[in-house]
Amino acid sequence: MALLVGTHVNRIDKKGRVSVPKPFRDFFAERGHAGLYAYPSFKVPSIVACDEEKMQRINAGLEDMGLFSDDQDDLAYIVMENARFLPFDPEGRIVLPREHLRHADISDKALFAGQGSQMNIWHPGAHADNMAQVFQRARARGVVLPLGPTSAKDDPS
Repeated sequence: MALLVGTHVNRIDKKGRVSVPKPFRDFFAERGHAGLYAYPSFKVPSIVACDEEKMQRINAGLEDMGLFSDDQDDLAYIVMENARFLPFDPEGRIVLPREHLRHADISDKALFAGQGSQMNIWHPGAHADNMAQVFQRARARGVVLPLGPTSAKDDPS
C-alpha cells in the first residue's frame, strides 16, 4: 500500500478549501475513505491529518493511559476534541476549519508533508523553519533508525 511521502504546496481559497495532493488522496481512496481526520499538532504549528484507522489507534492509545490522568485528559482534549472529519468534495478538496488554520498560521497556501501513515499541513515558511530545526536536532543527537525485518524476497541468502 502507498504511503504519504513528499511535500506539496497548494493554494487555499477564500472559503478555506484546499485541494489535497493527488498522491495523498490516493492514499485515502486505497483505504476506502472519502475524507480524512485533522487535528492541531500539540508540538508544532501544523495540522495533523490521518485516516480513520490511525484515529482508532490514537483512541486506543488514549484508553490505555491512566484513566483521569492529566496526560490522558490533555491529549484527549488536544486530539479527540479538536479532531474533525473533512470529507473530500468532487474535486478532491477539503475545507480546513478556521481554528485549525489559525493554529498553524495558514492563510493562502498550505504545504502538505507526508509522514508515512499521516501527514502534516503547514504554513510553507513554518515548515521550512521546522525542517531546519529537525535536521539540526537529529544530527546533534546522532539519531539512528532501526529497520524492521526484511521480507523473504529481499533476503539474498
